[in-house]
This record gives sequence, structure tokens and C-alpha cells, in this order.
Amino acid sequence: MTDSVADKSGFLRMYMSNHPDTLVAYVRHFGKVTDPTIIGAEMTAIESKSMTLTYKRKNGQSNVVKVPFNPPLSGYDEVKPRLLGMKAEAQEALGMIKAPQITAFHFPTTGVWGVGAFLGVLVYSTLAGTTYIASPLFAPGRQLVGALGGWATVQALCWMTAVGHSLGALYTTTLVRRHRAPFPVAAKWILCTLALGFPGWLELRKRIQAARIESVMKVE
Repeated sequence: MTDSVADKSGFLRMYMSNHPDTLVAYVRHFGKVTDPTIIGAEMTAIESKSMTLTYKRKNGQSNVVKVPFNPPLSGYDEVKPRLLGMKAEAQEALGMIKAPQITAFHFPTTGVWGVGAFLGVLVYSTLAGTTYIASPLFAPGRQLVGALGGWATVQALCWMTAVGHSLGALYTTTLVRRHRAPFPVAAKWILCTLALGFPGWLELRKRIQAARIESVMKVE
């Protein structure tokens, strides 16, 4: 199977040669190179899984750093938006530009149904595992609890879910603070992540990336 990004690497390398500051930002942030004597960089290779950058120091030495794409590029059409997003992320982390502000809440669109189904089954199993509910409606739930290894397993799943969602909410809190979200908007993102888990912070990260690309496009 051919790599559409690698097939057009010659054009991409020539295009990026006109953006040396961006390449240096890639090297410093994604390559984790802290050397203050870097004077320039060039893209020497690019394919769907990574790009290779060669940077130069004031003393004339050259070094190579490989920056992976996570996740890999799905095709050539994804190259520009991904590189723009990475440019904004790198410049933001290096203090070259301000982080874009998040001013609106958007309900997650990815993973919600799966998480909702899991939480529904977990609540149902928890109720079925109590000794206070003898309704036949919970008979399948009691069988499920037994199949999972008993009430201790359900309790462990509940604790793991609570801890995972709480950590996700803390991560979301750092994101909304960094991106100066107004309090009502920030509260919605945090509560959404606390209730749904990873779909909340994934959606927020997607919106932040879109805002980064938009801010870079305005400058471009």
C-alpha cells in the first residue's frame, strides 16, 4: 500500500522550506530540543507516521530529530491541518503566541453512546447487587453480577470509573483555565467530563485544536 504523504514529500519539503521559524518550533517543542543555539531547521523527510527534521547550531553542527504523528496521518489531505495545528501548539507551548480562548461548550459527539451504555449497565448491576431490591426486574442484573465475579468486582468497577472520571475532570480543569474559558462554559466542560469521562475532554481538545488552526489561518 502506497503512502500518499511520502509520495508528495518533495513538494511538502519545498513548501516547508519557506517556513523556517515553524520548523524550528517543531524541533524545540515536539523534538524536545532545548539547545538555545539553534539557528535553522529543514524538513528532510515526511510520511504518514512521522516527519524528519534536520536542525543546525551556531557552531555549524547539524542534528536530526524525528517527530511522530499521533495519530498517523490518514492521507495527504490531512497534512496541512495537522501541520497547522502542530505549529500553533508548538508556538503556544514556547510562548510565541497566546493560547486560543474557549468561549463555548459543545456536547461530545464521540464515544458518548458507548460510555452511556457502560454507565447504565454499571448502575443497573450496582442496584441489582444490593440486598434491598428484590424486584424480578433486577434478576438479570444479579446474574450479571455473578458472572462478573460478584459484588466486589462491581464495586471495583465503580471505584475505577469514579477515579477515572475525576482525573479526567482535573485534566479538563487545567485545559479550561489555560484557554481562559468563562466560568459558566468551564463548569459545563468540567461537569460533562465528570459525568461522561473521556468523551468530555476529547471533545474539548478537538475544539481547542480547531481554535488553534483558525488562529494560525488568520495569520497565514
